[in-house]
Amino acid sequence: MTNHVYRLTEVVGSSPTSIDDAIRTAIAKASQTVRNIEWFESQEVRGQVVDGEVAHFQVRLKIGFRVED
Repeated sequence: MTNHVYRLTEVVGSSPTSIDDAIRTAIAKASQTVRNIEWFESQEVRGQVVDGEVAHFQVRLKIGFRVED
């Protein structure tokens, strides 16, 4: 087994549908430009309320990606 080194970055995903969709949107978009994403950790959940209803979800994530040799 080899040792790995990881870097962290933060992203914010958003969705009018759900927290899950906001997370999946953030990971999908980040993976277009960041290689070797291996994990994420949710840091914060927030949203927008319009007329007493949840209109939008936002999730701040830390994503961990493996540094290449």
